[in-house]
Amino acid sequence: MKCRVCDSTKLKEVLNLGEQPWCNNFLKKKDIGREKKYPLVLLFCKSCSLVQLNHTVKKEIMFSDHTYLSGITKTLSDHFERVSNDLNKKYNKENKIKRILDIGSNDGTFLKHFKKKKWDILGVESSKKISQIANRNNIKTINKFFNLKLAKRIKKNFDFINASGIFFHLEELHSFTKGVKLLLKKDGVFIVQFLYMKSIVENTAFDQIYHEHLLYYNLVTLEKLLNKHGLEIFDCNLESVHGGQMVAYVNHSGRRKKTKRYLNFLKKEIRSGCNKIDYYKKFRKKVENLKAKNLKFLNTAKKNKKTIFGIGAPAKGNTLLNYFKLNKKTITKLLEKNNMRKNLYAPGSHIPIVLEHEEKKIPDIYYVLAWNFKKEILKNFKKRKIKSEFYFPINT
Repeated sequence: MKCRVCDSTKLKEVLNLGEQPWCNNFLKKKDIGREKKYPLVLLFCKSCSLVQLNHTVKKEIMFSDHTYLSGITKTLSDHFERVSNDLNKKYNKENKIKRILDIGSNDGTFLKHFKKKKWDILGVESSKKISQIANRNNIKTINKFFNLKLAKRIKKNFDFINASGIFFHLEELHSFTKGVKLLLKKDGVFIVQFLYMKSIVENTAFDQIYHEHLLYYNLVTLEKLLNKHGLEIFDCNLESVHGGQMVAYVNHSGRRKKTKRYLNFLKKEIRSGCNKIDYYKKFRKKVENLKAKNLKFLNTAKKNKKTIFGIGAPAKGNTLLNYFKLNKKTITKLLEKNNMRKNLYAPGSHIPIVLEHEEKKIPDIYYVLAWNFKKEILKNFKKRKIKSEFYFPINT
């Protein structure tokens, strides 16, 4: 295998999470036990420092009919609103109508904040079902995978292009980046929102590693990719959403001066050693210790005949459930807000999914797989005066 960014063959395994089904393959009852499994192994490139998966599950399998909805959590919607207001304040001081493209636009949650500002908006979304939801909500959305070929068909230039939670998914990495460069105006801004690998390691958030996430960037490694295509980061900001999501602001090379904030983040990366292989050897040990701690808690609860429900059926939760080898004997069911996952089963663990508002029973313990929405979850359950124990397998 060659590095996905620099084509080097100097790749070293740093974490092996075993054979796992792809995490968004939620199952109907008739499909239980028939799901295909793939290696989930993390590699480190000794040439450019990029952390990446060793195996690619075809994008048509994972993204053509996924059930993830970005609009069901207030935390994420609020984050998108902050980013939209920040963009408007910094780069639209004359308050003109601007044109924005959102790639991986999902149900249109991000774009709706720009629609309120009367901007010219366009989304690109790979899932047929999700793009239909967006279009029904009057968020103009193209149901395609974004790449250079599609960019040439769009034939517009944009003041802003956003890629939230998509830029680390890319099977067609270089074609995608070339497409962005083609459509971005001379003084335009490309916003890349991505899970920050340094934060993943600091939080031991290994569940963020799954087949949809092919690439795991720090700022140094992302810059190397962008520079190959005449783009560069000039500013960035670390948001708390998802346990640490970096928002990088990118332009055509040489268009803007790099901010002190961005340069300070680069200095922190150098000090931490997060672009060196030893950093990931330590990460592997941290993951093993976290697994032991969680299994000790769950086995003790089971021995004491405690009932346990999972909160959330997020894609990342399936990495954790399968790596820990958990099933419905330990966690009886998963409570989920997303109606599209009602009456389905988690891949691999085969734990049944029920809608949170329809479940009347109260367990002894809530095992919170959607830990990245901790504050929102605790607030909602406090309103219901529920006194069960809440256990966060990854506690940021």
